[in-house]
Amino acid sequence: MSRTARIGVDVGGTFTDLLLHDPARGLTWPGKLPTTPHAPHDAITAGITRLLAETGTDPGDVAGVVHGTTLVTNTLLERTGAVVGLLTTDGFRDALEMAREIRFDPTDLHARPAPPLVPRHLCRGVPGRLTADGTELTPLDEDAVLAQVADLLAHGVEAVAVALLHAYRDDRHERRVRELLARAHPGLPVTLSSAVTPVIGEYERASTACLNAYVQPLVAHYLDALRADLTTLGIDAPLHIMLSGGGVTTVEDAKAFPVRPLESGPAAGAIAAAAVARRAGEPDVLSFDMGGTTAKIAIVSGGEPRRKHEFEAGRVDKFKPGSGLPVKLTVVDLIEIGSGGGSIAAPDPLGLLKVGPRSAGSVPGPVAYGRGGEQPTVTDADVVLGYLDPDAFLGGELRLRGAEARKAVARDVGDPLGLDETGAAAGIVEVATASMAAAARMHLAEHGRDPAGFALVAFGGAGPVHAYGLAKQLKIRRVIVPMRAGVMSAYGFLVAAPTVDLARSLPSPLSEVDWTRVAALYGEMAEQAAAVLGPGVRLRRSADLRYLGQGAALEVGLPEGGDLREAFEVAYREAFGRTLDGPVEVVDWRLTADLPGHDVGLGCAPADGDPRRGEREVHFPGHGRVRATVWDRYRLRPGTELTGPAVFEERESSCSFGPDCRIRVGDDLTLFAEIR
Repeated sequence: MSRTARIGVDVGGTFTDLLLHDPARGLTWPGKLPTTPHAPHDAITAGITRLLAETGTDPGDVAGVVHGTTLVTNTLLERTGAVVGLLTTDGFRDALEMAREIRFDPTDLHARPAPPLVPRHLCRGVPGRLTADGTELTPLDEDAVLAQVADLLAHGVEAVAVALLHAYRDDRHERRVRELLARAHPGLPVTLSSAVTPVIGEYERASTACLNAYVQPLVAHYLDALRADLTTLGIDAPLHIMLSGGGVTTVEDAKAFPVRPLESGPAAGAIAAAAVARRAGEPDVLSFDMGGTTAKIAIVSGGEPRRKHEFEAGRVDKFKPGSGLPVKLTVVDLIEIGSGGGSIAAPDPLGLLKVGPRSAGSVPGPVAYGRGGEQPTVTDADVVLGYLDPDAFLGGELRLRGAEARKAVARDVGDPLGLDETGAAAGIVEVATASMAAAARMHLAEHGRDPAGFALVAFGGAGPVHAYGLAKQLKIRRVIVPMRAGVMSAYGFLVAAPTVDLARSLPSPLSEVDWTRVAALYGEMAEQAAAVLGPGVRLRRSADLRYLGQGAALEVGLPEGGDLREAFEVAYREAFGRTLDGPVEVVDWRLTADLPGHDVGLGCAPADGDPRRGEREVHFPGHGRVRATVWDRYRLRPGTELTGPAVFEERESSCSFGPDCRIRVGDDLTLFAEIR
């Protein structure tokens, strides 16, 4: 019998989400359990074991496992990576310390930049120089390379990053360094900036190479251990890893370039939302993924999430741009807000209610979990307002302590602010929603878009709970809540396409482009992509362009037989509302190669029985407390049309719609709500 089952596993800050899909049996089965922060493997293996048992799936029938992890992010935030030494061109050892020479917050006199991953005494310059066009000016001093690395190893260095000047144009010196170190110090992890991100930008390229070297030993150990755990379970299928840009790659590629899965979890959510949008026939949607720790919002246009090619990691202030370390890689363009189910609520010294970014996480978790949490959270407020049924949370596996949640909300928020428990809980939710709405407006405004023209796709454990309130604040009239909404990131892993994103810098005025050289670059990138993905790849070519003298560039797809300047000006006008006179230059040439993704259905056959579970009081913004009908999502029939107020419950999530809503049940049990 052929193997057809695939499993997606998303390890989040609060919960580990799993989804098993077996097209041969028409089966899609979710799993959700609390994350084990100090031993992520425990939750992964326990979750997979449970999925196999609940679905009657033999481990030998599993065809593949796709995984996303916060390991890279956590390692960077906790500064628990390898001791890294940096080899750079003589005279340029201070690039990491100098950074961009700007203050990320000019109003904060105490603001300090994120410290470099490699301290200055472990940054070493070696003689050897290439010019900006790749011509060798000074030969590489090989004796100096070996001497400097020997001294770095004596100082406890565990991995080496190599970022030589102009290596993006010609990598011969960096490749020679790797050859020397492979012979002199076999087994030493070596990262070349020209291999990780061969694009212009000395500081950004060096920063990315250092981060890759910093996490490489730990990620390699983690993936090897996970592979061993799967083998112990009897699963010998390929393990694939989610990338920050929304594709998946092999374990070998992830071990060589562990920086690339940096934002794998948030990317998977946006990929899932795009798949839901395509199924629903919605060209433009706002992806709203709210979990236990944060909320992520992304634009999906034309059935694809927007992407960008630079990101900040390890921010000193999580929500202040410029406070982190730049990373040159392809990521899904999203905004992250410190509002999740576990976000802690409390008045500040001025008596203003603040929600987040501090989070109770999975340990101890919200007060309602009964695991030692003492400070009220958004989830506790949801219990007080009637959005969550304490006896049905996680299908009844985790019974919420409603009385304790109400007591904590009243004590820590209501009493200091002179509010009853309902007013205090409504205030917590309103502040959290307002924070998410403000971030969404800003994100859309940066791209010249109006939220009213979008539908909202809500998922994550807490996303559907707060979708109605967020949509009202953004004046969005259409809300889509897919089945299995609580494990949609795991769904994103299963529908994501195997992908390779590559780029090469060859700066040139557009009128002087050496098209023969460009064709050669694309040929090299296509060969590199085929080596990872195999035959049958689809190729998409694009370029980063800007007006001569500008610092930022816009990515533009290469038109087939069209005018590249015209395509650039169309993109520029869309972004900024005008175009400029003057010459245009190309900075980077990009290639995206992928294989077809998987078509994974989220629906299930409706269960027998009455879908109506009863009624309970629920507080809706603008309506107060009203009696709402509670529906079992598993028993709803396709085509059913309902009116609010209504609560829809499934094992991994719950969603609520106010009295001003009409809700239609789709063919795959997706909920489509219209807010009047």
